Amino acid sequence: MMSGLEIFENVVEIHAEVEDESASTKEQKMIEYVRSLKTLEDSMEPYKEQKRELKKEFKEQGWLTSDEISMTVKAFRMMNTKDFDFDEFTEVYESLAKLTGKI
Repeated sequence: MMSGLEIFENVVEIHAEVEDESASTKEQKMIEYVRSLKTLEDSMEPYKEQKRELKKEFKEQGWLTSDEISMTVKAFRMMNTKDFDFDEFTEVYESLAKLTGKI
Protein backbone atom coordinates (compact mmCIF):
# COMPACT_ATOMS: atom_id res chain seq x y z
CA MET A 1 0.00 0.00 0.00
CA MET A 2 1.32 3.43 -0.93
CA SER A 3 1.77 6.15 1.66
CA GLY A 4 0.13 9.53 1.28
CA LEU A 5 3.48 11.05 0.35
CA GLU A 6 4.07 8.44 -2.39
CA ILE A 7 0.60 9.04 -3.83
CA PHE A 8 1.22 12.80 -3.79
CA GLU A 9 4.55 12.35 -5.56
CA ASN A 10 2.96 10.12 -8.24
CA VAL A 11 0.19 12.62 -8.92
CA VAL A 12 2.68 15.46 -9.23
CA GLU A 13 4.93 13.42 -11.54
CA ILE A 14 2.00 12.54 -13.82
CA HIS A 15 0.96 16.20 -13.86
CA ALA A 16 4.54 17.26 -14.65
CA GLU A 17 4.66 14.99 -17.71
CA VAL A 18 1.71 16.86 -19.20
CA GLU A 19 2.85 20.39 -18.26
CA ASP A 20 5.77 22.45 -19.50
CA GLU A 21 9.18 22.62 -17.84
CA SER A 22 8.46 25.63 -15.57
CA ALA A 23 5.45 23.84 -14.13
CA SER A 24 7.62 20.77 -13.66
CA THR A 25 10.05 22.81 -11.58
CA LYS A 26 7.14 24.12 -9.50
CA GLU A 27 5.88 20.59 -8.89
CA GLN A 28 9.35 19.45 -7.88
CA LYS A 29 9.45 22.27 -5.34
CA MET A 30 6.05 21.10 -4.08
CA ILE A 31 7.44 17.59 -3.59
CA GLU A 32 10.53 18.99 -1.87
CA TYR A 33 8.32 21.08 0.42
CA VAL A 34 6.09 18.13 1.33
CA ARG A 35 9.10 15.92 2.05
CA SER A 36 10.59 18.59 4.33
CA LEU A 37 7.25 19.14 6.01
CA LYS A 38 6.84 15.42 6.64
CA THR A 39 10.34 15.25 8.14
CA LEU A 40 9.54 18.14 10.47
CA GLU A 41 6.18 16.70 11.50
CA ASP A 42 7.72 13.29 12.12
CA SER A 43 10.40 14.85 14.32
CA MET A 44 7.73 16.76 16.29
CA GLU A 45 5.68 13.63 17.03
CA PRO A 46 7.61 12.56 20.18
CA TYR A 47 6.99 16.01 21.68
CA LYS A 48 3.31 15.84 20.79
CA GLU A 49 3.13 12.47 22.50
CA GLN A 50 4.78 13.95 25.60
CA LYS A 51 2.12 16.68 25.67
CA ARG A 52 -0.65 14.07 25.42
CA GLU A 53 0.90 12.03 28.24
CA LEU A 54 1.29 15.13 30.43
CA LYS A 55 -2.36 16.04 29.95
CA LYS A 56 -3.44 12.45 30.60
CA GLU A 57 -1.40 12.27 33.82
CA PHE A 58 -2.83 15.51 35.22
CA LYS A 59 -6.35 14.32 34.45
CA GLU A 60 -5.79 10.80 35.86
CA GLN A 61 -4.29 12.20 39.06
CA GLY A 62 -7.31 14.47 39.42
CA TRP A 63 -5.09 17.53 39.55
CA LEU A 64 -6.86 19.30 36.66
CA THR A 65 -9.95 18.71 34.53
CA SER A 66 -9.93 18.94 30.73
CA ASP A 67 -11.55 22.38 30.97
CA GLU A 68 -8.97 23.62 33.47
CA ILE A 69 -6.11 22.36 31.30
CA SER A 70 -7.66 23.99 28.24
CA MET A 71 -8.10 27.34 29.98
CA THR A 72 -4.59 27.20 31.45
CA VAL A 73 -3.05 26.51 28.03
CA LYS A 74 -5.12 29.30 26.50
CA ALA A 75 -3.90 31.76 29.14
CA PHE A 76 -0.30 30.63 28.64
CA ARG A 77 -0.52 31.06 24.86
CA MET A 78 -2.16 34.48 25.21
CA MET A 79 0.63 35.74 27.47
CA ASN A 80 3.25 34.62 24.95
CA THR A 81 1.80 36.52 21.99
CA LYS A 82 3.25 39.74 20.67
CA ASP A 83 -0.07 41.57 20.82
CA PHE A 84 -1.09 40.38 24.29
CA ASP A 85 -4.61 41.61 25.15
CA PHE A 86 -4.92 42.11 28.90
CA ASP A 87 -8.74 42.38 28.74
CA GLU A 88 -9.03 39.05 26.94
CA PHE A 89 -6.56 37.53 29.39
CA THR A 90 -8.69 38.81 32.29
CA GLU A 91 -11.74 37.09 30.81
CA VAL A 92 -9.87 33.79 30.53
CA TYR A 93 -8.52 34.19 34.06
CA GLU A 94 -11.99 34.83 35.44
CA SER A 95 -13.35 31.77 33.62
CA LEU A 96 -10.55 29.67 35.04
CA ALA A 97 -11.15 31.08 38.52
CA LYS A 98 -14.83 30.14 38.26
CA LEU A 99 -13.93 26.61 37.16
CA THR A 100 -11.63 26.17 40.14
CA GLY A 101 -14.09 27.74 42.58
CA LYS A 102 -11.87 30.76 43.31
CA ILE A 103 -14.69 33.16 42.38
